[in-house]
Amino acid sequence: MTADADSAPDLRLEMPPPPSHLASARAVPARPRVITPPSGNGDNAEKANPLVIVPQLSPEETAASQQQTNQSIELAERNLAASNGKQLNALQADQASKTRGFLTDARAASRIGDWRRARTLAKKAEVVSQELANSL
Repeated sequence: MTADADSAPDLRLEMPPPPSHLASARAVPARPRVITPPSGNGDNAEKANPLVIVPQLSPEETAASQQQTNQSIELAERNLAASNGKQLNALQADQASKTRGFLTDARAASRIGDWRRARTLAKKAEVVSQELANSL
């Protein structure tokens, strides 16, 4: 072997200077813009009842959803009633609380005619309450 083959090549890595826009970065972050709602003589009814967009169901779908919602609510209430007066552990108390929340939301959705959402929430209440009832 020759002396040239034994020595490592002399490689020099040249780094370009950093971009100038990084050097002028702000020391303090910009303040967020806060959009304040217009204060005026707004109607309280508008604030209490926001506009809700509900999917349109056929009359058959609506009737089926109402029936399924009511069945799930009845089952969930029956399962929840089975836990009344019993000492619940933390998991059971959480399941009872979630069931009550789903039932409240399902009833609210049914009041505004959102039967698809009401059915889904009532089914969730039924499933969680069934888990609760099975653990008693």
